[in-house]
Amino acid sequence: MEHWEELRPGGYRLVWDDALFRPGTDSFLLSSLPRLTPGLRVCDLGSGTGLLGVLLLQLQRELTVTGIELDGAAAALARRCAAENGLADRLRTLQGDLRQVRSLLSPGSFDLVISNPPYFDPARGRTSRSLPAARSELTCTLEDVAAAGAYLLRWGGRLCLVYKPERLTDLLTALRAHGVEPKRLRPVVRRAGDAPSLLLAEGRRGGRPGLSIEAPLILEGADGAPTAELDAIYFRTQEELP
Repeated sequence: MEHWEELRPGGYRLVWDDALFRPGTDSFLLSSLPRLTPGLRVCDLGSGTGLLGVLLLQLQRELTVTGIELDGAAAALARRCAAENGLADRLRTLQGDLRQVRSLLSPGSFDLVISNPPYFDPARGRTSRSLPAARSELTCTLEDVAAAGAYLLRWGGRLCLVYKPERLTDLLTALRAHGVEPKRLRPVVRRAGDAPSLLLAEGRRGGRPGLSIEAPLILEGADGAPTAELDAIYFRTQEELP
């Protein structure tokens, strides 16, 4: 069953299907990380039904976003989402395998690559019970995402990812191995003082060494209510994101 929902009153609509990818907190959080400026060329690796692209375009309308999605049904729904939102000229989806990115897109053709990649490595006995292909490294690995991102980025372009803290070493080494220097890292915590549950990371192709650890993104206050920043990320307020 399909579901359509406005991001904010009068804003763009996102879509999901019960049989495909449901909107996840991870993607909303990731959308807050890149510093968006007009005219950026963005590629979303593993774009699903187009959620990240719609989120980024809601934040900065003068972008062009290209998604790469392996699942044909998800890619088709993403194209419908773009059409329904009047974004067919700014949000397009290619059905294809990011591991074969060289057959899909030209090298160095993007300023920003963004991805919510699979977190779990089946070789280490970790898989996801729900949506295994989206959450477990069955059709692509972190190395595949880093390699595709490095190929697509212009010199100085940025790669933004959301990932699990327990695989931080894997993340940083994969980025550096493919010439994308880790530059920013922001932990995500449920409440102040908690251990991180997620990490938001940004690397720069050809960047110099030097990693900035930013203040945590806190999801809840002491009373359990969402923080003002989380409300802004979900477009519940008119506040501008930092």
